[in-house]
Amino acid sequence: MADQTEKPVFFFDIDNCLYPKSTKVAHMMSELIDKFFETHLSLSQKDANELHFKYYREYGLAIEGLVRHHKVDALEYNQKVDDALPLEDVIKPNAELRKLLEDIDTSKVRLWLFTNAYVTHGKRVVKLLEIEDLFEGMTYCDYALEKFVCKPHAEMFDRAMKEAGVNSNQSCYFVDDSYINTKAAHARGWNAAHLLDETDPEPPHKAAQHQIKSLEELRNIFPQFFNGSTSTKSQ
Repeated sequence: MADQTEKPVFFFDIDNCLYPKSTKVAHMMSELIDKFFETHLSLSQKDANELHFKYYREYGLAIEGLVRHHKVDALEYNQKVDDALPLEDVIKPNAELRKLLEDIDTSKVRLWLFTNAYVTHGKRVVKLLEIEDLFEGMTYCDYALEKFVCKPHAEMFDRAMKEAGVNSNQSCYFVDDSYINTKAAHARGWNAAHLLDETDPEPPHKAAQHQIKSLEELRNIFPQFFNGSTSTKSQ
């Protein structure tokens, strides 16, 4: 049972969630990851790409496989990949996104960022979106640690709950574009919503109880947390 005395926490993923896939950030990141694999592991482009996605499937993050099996410096990786992205060219403030977040009643639920990126990338994105002031904090994949974990591992969800100061899984709300991350959150009892891009195919099986095509749909899924405002999106 949820602890009725604790305020729920709404965890928001960052990449491809707070901004759309159409920005092509994931594509740019994928190219830099492949280049890093090629350079540091002396691989062909094809082999680099295959190993990149193998590690992504197995661990949820390519860097985890690199650190585990190749003793790569994760902070150097972050510098060459995430921090090297020209985010300023593609990520712009989104008035509709800000309005959505401002309409959430923070007397009823606390807002928290939850990302597999390193802290520098996460902060950079929310600053460019001009929404950094709306979140209480951020749980990120800490590349500085000798052994780090990321979503969808249970330890990462445990850490997010500890850092956000929430004890009950039932008091946790979550939105993420990743199928495996949303499925893991749902499996442990979080109130999870899987965000699909307009171009994404429907998965054969839903990752969680809720599947949405826009963050605006959170108003309908979790109306108890929103002030009585309607979407600014034109019909």
